[in-house]
Amino acid sequence: MEYIHELRNWPHLKWDKDKLWPQVAGIRQRQGHLQGRMKDLGFSFRSEATLSTLTADVVKSCAIEGEKLDAQEVRSSIARRLGLDYAGTEAVNRNVEGIVEMMLDATQNFAQPLTPGRLFGWHAALFPAGYSGLSRITVGAWRPPEAGAMQVVSGPLGRETVHFVAPPAERLDDEMAAFLEWFEAQDGVDSILKAGVAHFWFVTIHPFEDGNGRIARAIADMALARADGTPERFYSMSDQIEVERKDYYLQLERSQRSDLDITPWLQWFLACLTRALEQAEETISGVLWRAKIWHMVNQGPVNERQQKVLNKVLMGFEGKLTSSKYAKMAKCSEDTALRDIRILVDRGVLVKNEGGGRNTSYGLAKWS
Repeated sequence: MEYIHELRNWPHLKWDKDKLWPQVAGIRQRQGHLQGRMKDLGFSFRSEATLSTLTADVVKSCAIEGEKLDAQEVRSSIARRLGLDYAGTEAVNRNVEGIVEMMLDATQNFAQPLTPGRLFGWHAALFPAGYSGLSRITVGAWRPPEAGAMQVVSGPLGRETVHFVAPPAERLDDEMAAFLEWFEAQDGVDSILKAGVAHFWFVTIHPFEDGNGRIARAIADMALARADGTPERFYSMSDQIEVERKDYYLQLERSQRSDLDITPWLQWFLACLTRALEQAEETISGVLWRAKIWHMVNQGPVNERQQKVLNKVLMGFEGKLTSSKYAKMAKCSEDTALRDIRILVDRGVLVKNEGGGRNTSYGLAKWS
């Protein structure tokens, strides 16, 4: 069977509005509820929620492609670019800076038109050295014919699954011109649906040698920011897609070998978005919890070491906190670490876990 981009009427995609509208209406209702909660949080808490969401978006979008980023580096880079107060002092590498720059441009400048030049800038930011792994690639331009057939794959090296083959490079100028004209058109398509269609359409074209998945998700986030009408982000589509990664690739593959009616893909996309909004409720609750902890912490003086370690613990530190782990994170002696910990215990921020001696560990206190 032909791929969808080989069909005679491509790229005239279609979908059943009647089937999709109940999902869109439900999403709109959830968005309104969450935006109301965000407004009630106040500026500092909204900033924290946005910072947490954007961090998850960047980290998980890369995780879908098998790339693991340090969440603290990502958070630090985003906070600095948004002018937010954040105690992290992590050095940030160029790869992290690049994807953060792309994601922030997509979501914070969502009202600006999407153009080839803007996409080229995003791509160059993702690959600042001009390499994908050990392979040199064309950066800041559509993939050239000499790059060969573009296969869309997932899975570990040597055991990849080929989901489909993208259009040849000779078609890319026309393909991308049609896509970008549609994306910016005021055609009455709901912005939520436009996010799902744009994601699918861009992934189908696969115009770059690498980075297409991350850019496709940034484009979808841009459309969703337009749907929300605000640069403040309070839910992460990439986070949810990473959770459902196997099904994500399965749905893409099925739609590539179907006809021009992409209703099944959009049904899945909207269901995934609904689950992302449900998860956002937990994110906002987590922001409130962390804010309450910092309120307790700031009842007395806090040194830079304590700030750094508490930030790591609050952002999902794995395992139990011990004086030796504290010393390693804060780059201090174990005696200093123990003194810092005892201050936080006395203040009611940390509690000693059961057990003692060399196995003594600490956790965050629980407050209602």
